[in-house]
Amino acid sequence: MDQQKLRSLVFEKTGVRIDIDDPVFALVALNEAVLAETVERHIALIDAASQELVRHARAAGGLGAQHDAPRKPPVLDATNEPAAVAGDPPSAYAPAPAAGPVRPIATQAPAITPHELRLLGAAAGVAVLSALLVLGGQAAFSKPGLTAEQSAALASADKLNKAIQKLDPKVREQLQAELQK
Repeated sequence: MDQQKLRSLVFEKTGVRIDIDDPVFALVALNEAVLAETVERHIALIDAASQELVRHARAAGGLGAQHDAPRKPPVLDATNEPAAVAGDPPSAYAPAPAAGPVRPIATQAPAITPHELRLLGAAAGVAVLSALLVLGGQAAFSKPGLTAEQSAALASADKLNKAIQKLDPKVREQLQAELQK
């Protein structure tokens, strides 16, 4: 663990300067120790599981004596498959032929699934019912158009407007000028 590198990294990321004697470095060291111990335990578990797998494979007749001796790592070709090397036994792995016509795998999901379509329909139904409920409530609780006094005032104003139209144009202009004041 390079403390100077960690200090500069913390400063670049956060703008906080920490000292080499800061307790945070003790926490980093503790974290490294716990991580190393955990990795060692996992490696031991993986080794034990792979040895158990080899034992089961031998018991089932899948592995022969060729797997007992340590061997060199295989030479890989461009496809990361072991390349055939002169003197090596032929590979035991061969892909099984297809049992029938191979169906293509769907690579894209439909734009709207049936489940989503049902959800959209339900949402639209709820929206329509909510709108009808609001309009019905507004119609039920709103007051009718005009009161009797308002209707009488409008009728009187209509009569006055008709009477003003029958007046002499000169008098009509004077009256309208007075009403504007």
